[in-house]
Formats: sequence, C-alpha cells, structure tokens
Amino acid sequence: MVGRFHRRVLFILVLALQVTLVGAAAPTAPAEAAGPGAPATSVLDGTRMRQALNLLRRGDPEVRQAVANLTRRADGWLDQGPWTVTDKPRPAPSGDVHDYLSQAPYWWPTQTPTADNPWGCPYVQRDGQRNPEVDSGTDRQDVEKVFRSTYTLALAWYYTGRPEYARKAGQVLRTWFLDPATRMNPRLDHAQFIPCKYDGRAIGIIDFSQSYTSVIDAVAILETGAPGWTRLDATAMRRWNGDLLSWLTNSEFGREEAAATNNHGTFYDLLVAALASSVGDRQLARATVRESATKRINDQISADGSQPQELERTRSWHYSTFDLVAYTRLAAIGRHVGVDLWAHRGPEGQSLFNAVRYLLPAATGSADWPHPETDFHRYAAVDVVRAAADAGDSAAKKAVPLLETPPGGDLWPVRPAAEQLDSIVG
Repeated sequence: MVGRFHRRVLFILVLALQVTLVGAAAPTAPAEAAGPGAPATSVLDGTRMRQALNLLRRGDPEVRQAVANLTRRADGWLDQGPWTVTDKPRPAPSGDVHDYLSQAPYWWPTQTPTADNPWGCPYVQRDGQRNPEVDSGTDRQDVEKVFRSTYTLALAWYYTGRPEYARKAGQVLRTWFLDPATRMNPRLDHAQFIPCKYDGRAIGIIDFSQSYTSVIDAVAILETGAPGWTRLDATAMRRWNGDLLSWLTNSEFGREEAAATNNHGTFYDLLVAALASSVGDRQLARATVRESATKRINDQISADGSQPQELERTRSWHYSTFDLVAYTRLAAIGRHVGVDLWAHRGPEGQSLFNAVRYLLPAATGSADWPHPETDFHRYAAVDVVRAAADAGDSAAKKAVPLLETPPGGDLWPVRPAAEQLDSIVG
C-alpha cells in the first residue's frame, strides 16, 4: 500500500516536472514577432512592411532580392553627407542662409554674363531642357540627397537591423532639419527663383511635394526603435512638419499652388495630406484626399485615362507617370484615413484605374508612346502599375510580369508605394 502511494506521488512529480520543462522551453512568442513593429507610416503600408520582414526571415526569395537591392543603395549613402542648407555659396534673396533656395530648372540666360549683368539676364523658358547651372549654387541637389538617403537608410535598417543605417539616417535628418546651426527654416519662399525676375515662386513647392513624403515615412520607420533616434528627435521633426504644414496652408505661395490644375496641384495635396497625417491631424488628411477626387481627378484625367495637361509637355510620358505617382501615393494615404481614392468615378468615367490603363501599352512595350517625349524610359511607369495592381485592377495585374525592371532593381516587395523612377528634378 505504501509502495503504491509512493509510486503515485513519484508519477505526479515526474509529470509536473515534464510540464514545467515544456513550458520553459516554449517560446513566449513566435520568432518572427521579434524586431521592430509595423511603422505608423503616412504613405507606406506599415502592416505590409511588417509582413515583408517576416517573409524575409523565412527566406522568401523575392523579398531577399529586394532587400539586397535596397542595401546596395543604402551602402552607397554611408560615406556621404550630411548636407546642410547653410552650405550654399550665397544665401537666398532674404539674406538668411537657413532659407531654402533653388533655381527654376527650365529657364536659361539669353546673354553672356558680364560684370554689369552677372546672371546673363533676361532668362527665357525652354520646357523640358534642364539648365545645368541650377545644380550648383543652390540647395536643390543637396535636398534631394537628403530625401533619398534618409528613406533608403531607414528602410535598410528596418529590414536588416544594421545600426549604421539608422544612425546615418538620423545624422542626415538632424543636420538638415533640427540642429540650430544648420537647420532649414520650414518655408519655401525662395524655391525655383528666376534670376532678375522672381525671388521665389509658388511652383517651387514641388521641390518638396514630390519627394518629402518619403522623409515623413523614413521618420516613422525610425520611430519603431532605431538606434540613435530619440524621442526628442521625433518631437522636433513633428514640430518642423507642423510648421511647414502651417506655411503651406496659410502662405500666398501655398494657396497659389493649391489652386494649380496640373501635377503641381496633385503633389500639393499629397504633401498636405502626408504632413497632416504625420502630425496627427487626420481630419485634414482625410478632407484633403477626399476633395482631391473631385478637385483633381475629375478635371485632370479624361474618360479615356489620358491627362491632357501632362500630354502638352515636351516630356509627356514623364509627366503622365509623374502625376500618377502623386495620385497613387495620395490614395495610399487615403487608405490609412478611410478614403478610397481608387474607387472614385467622375461624371464621365474619370478614374485612377483608367489613367494607369492608358499607360499600359507603352509600359509593357506592346506599343509606342504616341505623344511627345524627349527622353522615354519605359520603367518610369512600373510603380504606378504595381500600385493599380495592388488596388485590384485586373489589367494592371496582367501587365506586371511584362514591366521593365527599374535601374537598381525592384524594391516593390519591401517599399510598396510608388516612387518617381526616372531621374529628372524640377
């Protein structure tokens, strides 16, 4: 009787020990749950980024290749910069070196510069022909490097965890936007000036509206726990973004750009919506996306999907794809704030889907682009087609395998939002 009791007690103790050991060995969470969470991005889909990170850890070949493409680009930024708005050879017309300055890209001097006429004025416009002097003496080239480097480095950190990427991105951001000695004033009063004609122009806002939304997402990515990026940094960037948003919505230049009826207006809406989202003003972000349906799509896109104002340009293919980059990124913001821009149908059938379908013959190489274009790049349409495919368009889905790979490789699996893929600034 005693032996049986002892054996029963021993059996219970052994069973309890086994349960304890199994419980101790079991992971508290799946291995793929480690690392940064889904970033609260304004344009990119943070949830999809988190899913891509999980796929990367499982060895998904498509994601692994995209990360390899991404890190090659990120490695190229590690020994560059940081850049500062105060480093130009002469200040903006305001006299403040902290004011951003850029020069109108398609305006050229008509005279040989002299002591009495150092600029060679007057200037005349040559649409689509970029004046090389705009790339020196202003902040235009440096700010583009700030935009591209911080976005690439933040993404590379997110997928690899390599701290040098995050620290470099933080250094670039702090130097350009935050450090008192080198920061840029959050305004664009002297963007795309024309020598001897204008000290700045409203259309210069596109210097930021076409690319700064990538910086907004880069900051959101760093906020998931990047080394070297602090709460103070995040708070200061949010304040800078709020100040820029206030300037955009209240200044004369901002109001003028908001009234633009071509790609400038679309990109203005994109920047306002993204800034509003980044500072927590979801109401403004939602209203901006919603109003763009009738204010932009109905007027800018024809029933057949063409964009008449962009087709008038000497670079009609570039500007048609360029405008759709703004639209598809705006639609991505809409997804975050409860507005489905892809679902909009104008009174004559105008829609983003039709606009993308208009590009498909040239994008897939099945037909020539039938409009003026001085420098055609088929790959310029890749991201907007991918965006339409992701949004559910069957024609775009069928076109994806036929698209040309962009220079530097495909990044869509790790940053599923349209970017301007052909290199033209202005």
